[in-house]
Amino acid sequence: MSSDFYLWPGFLGTRATFGPDLALVLILISSTLFTIGWQLAVHKRYEVHRWMQTSAAIINASAVLVVMVGSFWGFTLPKIASHLAEPAVWVTTVHAFIGTITFLFGVFVVLRANKLVPQALRFKNYKLFMRTAYSLYMFAALAGVAVYFVTYVLTA
Repeated sequence: MSSDFYLWPGFLGTRATFGPDLALVLILISSTLFTIGWQLAVHKRYEVHRWMQTSAAIINASAVLVVMVGSFWGFTLPKIASHLAEPAVWVTTVHAFIGTITFLFGVFVVLRANKLVPQALRFKNYKLFMRTAYSLYMFAALAGVAVYFVTYVLTA
């Protein structure tokens, strides 16, 4: 993809460009998959749950790494010092902070669930870690929807 990726026209009918529209759609898909996966665990369908959560985490990681990191780095980070009081800048900055913590924790949980971390880092209390990761993710996703709304829907 070219560096114009962030400037391509959007497809959701707002002021957003392609990147934010794509990120929003991917986050809504991953949120739905995480919720379906949670219900699978409730019904003791653990193997399907693991695959569902892993798939959702991959979709989320794609949105974060392909769209959000570059967007924050290129468009928000340079404005923090001089424009932090603007709603789009501070909401995006708070979302980036929450999202970074959630992303790192969620990746760890997924790696652990797939037995891809050293034995010393393998937690036993799955419910606590997975419920925490899910709750943090949903909070970060809601913050991301707020970023989209404030940046591309409310502003003229």
